[in-house]
Amino acid sequence: MMEGTAGVSGHRYADESFLDNPDALNEQDPGGMLRFTASAGAQVRESAALAAEANLSILADEGRPRAVVIAGIGTAGRTGDILATVAGPRCPVPVIPHRSAGVPGWVGAADVVIAVSASGRSPEALGAAEAAHRRGARLVAVGAPDSQLQSVAERARAPFIPVPRRAPARASLWALTVPVLLAARTLGLVKVNEADLAETAARLDADADRCRPTAESFVNPAKSLALGLAGSIPIVWGSSPLATVAARRFGDTLSANARYPVVAGALGEAGRGRVGLLDGVFGGLAEGERDIFADPDETDGGATRLRLVLLRDGGLNAEDDTDEPLVVEERRAEAVQTLAERRGVRCDVVTAEGGSALERLASLIAVPDFASIYLALAHGLDPMAVPAITEMKELANQ
Repeated sequence: MMEGTAGVSGHRYADESFLDNPDALNEQDPGGMLRFTASAGAQVRESAALAAEANLSILADEGRPRAVVIAGIGTAGRTGDILATVAGPRCPVPVIPHRSAGVPGWVGAADVVIAVSASGRSPEALGAAEAAHRRGARLVAVGAPDSQLQSVAERARAPFIPVPRRAPARASLWALTVPVLLAARTLGLVKVNEADLAETAARLDADADRCRPTAESFVNPAKSLALGLAGSIPIVWGSSPLATVAARRFGDTLSANARYPVVAGALGEAGRGRVGLLDGVFGGLAEGERDIFADPDETDGGATRLRLVLLRDGGLNAEDDTDEPLVVEERRAEAVQTLAERRGVRCDVVTAEGGSALERLASLIAVPDFASIYLALAHGLDPMAVPAITEMKELANQ
């Protein structure tokens, strides 16, 4: 046990037996991150209903925009990545996630800015909303009700979609994403219908049930994934643009919840250099020197090693003009799995399921979201309380 003035606590090695003790899991998760994560399907339904009540129709009055900028940081910023990938290569206008203060210099009256903040007070979203108003761009704001962001939207006479703060931002991905998608649908940029939303919510519900705390590790895919990652350096690669969004999301949650360093990104980019990690000191070199009889729980039982998580789209390739045809993506994924196997690097594969892009994305995000929390709990960490985040805010505001 490590304790210090910063309130850091936990243990270096994961306790596998801990994950099959539901009472202990609940005690170690006082903030309810498992419960919040299980609410993903409910978030989709609630946000869709709240967006339907907002006056989004005024967005369409001026026709199709020149470009759409989604402004936000952290989980809010991921909503822009999701919109871009769900809209796909046939989207008639550029969709640009923007994670810094203000808006790009070219933004003007021909554009739309969607400002997203779970708290309704992030400087990035507020600065973007105010800049959009000054420049005459159409604005949509998504965030906590009765917040600073809502005030900016009201001054600009812009649509505001309230997202009640029921969970921390990183557990509110779907609550923030659905309003962004529906605003884009109003602008004619993305095809997301009610059936897609209903099926996505049902998929998230089903995965939450599979990953529930009372399901034992051998039948719980999230617990199994967490235990496989324990003590490793995770590499998470997505085989397609959609799977890459899920890979980067898993990198976010592994870092924030379990405090693990992660390499995450696109498999195509990995093939231009990062795949060499499989040959390195944490990959093939470490595996080649491994004593197969050593106890992995012993301090000197072996060096830290890579663990590859491959998120494979495995879904539809309806658009013939996609950047990477499905056959290319699948061949590349098979090649990387073979490389990992030859070097003794363990590999977990999560394959997308579902008919729509949104449901397939949900199927790649749900289990890894739970896995990041179970990995934190196995190390005795509270996935909700991150002392370093609190300290950083305090230091930055001095």
